[in-house]
Amino acid sequence: MTATQPTTRSQPMGRTCPFSPPEEYRTLRKEDPVTQVTFPDGAKGWLVSRYADVRTVLADPRFGANRQQPPRPGMFLTMDPPEHTRFRRLLTGRFTVRRMQKLAPAVEQIVAERLEEMAAAEGPVDLVQAFALPVPSLVICELLGVPYADREQFQGNSTRMLRLGASREEIEQAQMAMYEQIHQLVVAKRAHPTGDILSGLVQSEQLTDEEVAGIGVMLLIAGHETTAHMIALGTMSLLGNPEQLAALRADPELMDNAVEELLRYLTIIQFGLRRVALEDVELGGQRIKAGSMVVAALSSGNRDATHFSGDPEALEVSRPYRSHLAFGHGVHQCIGQQLARVEMKAALSALIERFPTLRLAVPADQVPMRDDMLIYGVHELPVTW
Repeated sequence: MTATQPTTRSQPMGRTCPFSPPEEYRTLRKEDPVTQVTFPDGAKGWLVSRYADVRTVLADPRFGANRQQPPRPGMFLTMDPPEHTRFRRLLTGRFTVRRMQKLAPAVEQIVAERLEEMAAAEGPVDLVQAFALPVPSLVICELLGVPYADREQFQGNSTRMLRLGASREEIEQAQMAMYEQIHQLVVAKRAHPTGDILSGLVQSEQLTDEEVAGIGVMLLIAGHETTAHMIALGTMSLLGNPEQLAALRADPELMDNAVEELLRYLTIIQFGLRRVALEDVELGGQRIKAGSMVVAALSSGNRDATHFSGDPEALEVSRPYRSHLAFGHGVHQCIGQQLARVEMKAALSALIERFPTLRLAVPADQVPMRDDMLIYGVHELPVTW
């Protein structure tokens, strides 16, 4: 008789609430926190759902980020130390808390200008296109030295790269188109530097043009996609939790805390971060063999009641802050997280002050969610006031 092979579950994907990860994660955290799964692309591996285990996977050097052999030049998110360290070191000083706080007045000015344009519009507007997407796009274009006039091209390519179900060929074509767009800029900046991040990287003489272009592509995607959809989804979640929105309006000093809570509560990296076991590792009572794929489910870890006080399934803008996983953890933790915080605070503070009667222009269940994207959020957010 042939022994029956144990079946592996599929990675949880279906949401019952637009602001929450799949319900199955609650059971996994309690009963099977390190479990074998089949991922959406058909690959098999391990899914890690508890906060402490997620942090372990992301910080333990026995789990690597490199899944491409070799990675594209400059794409250090898929590199491991020491290669990763060489690129990261050149950028860390450009995204410090102090530097990002100095940017706050410029970000607030961009926010104010977009809100004035919104206010002049007649009828409902799509908050994504009118506000949430332009604000971080303008900021990252200014920082990198990318013409904002090129936004439709790079936004379109980044969307194609992040769409679930896109073929490897489609992803590579979009990535190459974006790379060529940035590479042309890098070559121009080598001849005529313009005082931005790309020019600074070129002038450092520590990187090739190809490496600078790869860094530019990565920063451009991360710098507008994630923050834009946090602003839009954050707005929708506040409108859906009127008592939390009222608390913010009553005490604007809560906004810093509210930004952290929204980051935790929404966690828009939809399916987690992938790592590869570089050697056999014991985790959560399971033996993970070298070469196995491991996904650290950030959204599940950020709902773990063993780490967060109160009810982690609820949005509580006054919840005492504890470190969350929205920006990842370890050596690959998001380098632009301080910029994202500055942008979210400026955008949400000004939005709820400028439009005290802001509300959805359609029923919440008619808002098109980004279930089909690696970065979660809304495709559109019709609002009125």
